[in-house]
Amino acid sequence: MKIKPAHLAYGLSALFIGIISCKKDNSLTSTTTTTTTTKTTGTAPVPDIYKKIYNTTDMYVDGNYLVIKTTSLPDHKSPYYKNTQWASTKYEAYNGTNPLWNQNPNTIAESDITFKIPLNPTVATTHSATPLGPMGVAINGVPIFNQYAAGGTPLTGEVNSFDQYNGHPQQQGQYHYHAEPYYLTTTKGKDALIGFLLDGFPVYGPMENGKTITNADLDAYHGHIAATADYPGGIYHYHTTAADPYINGNGFYGTPGTVSQ
Repeated sequence: MKIKPAHLAYGLSALFIGIISCKKDNSLTSTTTTTTTTKTTGTAPVPDIYKKIYNTTDMYVDGNYLVIKTTSLPDHKSPYYKNTQWASTKYEAYNGTNPLWNQNPNTIAESDITFKIPLNPTVATTHSATPLGPMGVAINGVPIFNQYAAGGTPLTGEVNSFDQYNGHPQQQGQYHYHAEPYYLTTTKGKDALIGFLLDGFPVYGPMENGKTITNADLDAYHGHIAATADYPGGIYHYHTTAADPYINGNGFYGTPGTVSQ
């Protein structure tokens, strides 16, 4: 089911139901970046591509997997930092462009999470569906969710609670992105690496070779095989797009690793 873009009108009642149901679930202004030293407790070296992941508490190689541990706290400001222990440096009132924006009742809280993704991802024989809750991790340690609210319902109302950086917290306070993380694509580039899904395949922003990617350019899993700056020999990768499913389509292209909280 395709969802209309966030800027179109939706009923406030649908919004309220949507924001309460997210249980597992634009403008760039002055931000405060958290500098976090990534630990590497494993003995095998972490491949260079994964060193682009920051704001972690630990990251190391475990056999054929990369383990990434984070607190899920965004390194950018947000209205959802209001009334938290980080408010003095991280709170920023909503200053985005959505006229229907309505802050949900949740606030950001630390949410320790461990991602274990394949170092050498391969296409799956059977493609599994993406879960509600974390299906990947952005390079700033923030979880990536799929295109659904709790219960597999559309994000129709919930999109209006996304802050100016296109994320929000669920009821337990875990901040996450369902769509393009504007802070990352603005500071790193619209064509930059912005994360990895649990199957180990990378996620890029909405541009490639100077072109804005649309759903028509991608397969059922919201990706394609092409060369990138990080993988000049080509690799399957996902893209964020402006329309549903935003980051991922009908499931993982590869076999997913695990996530624990």
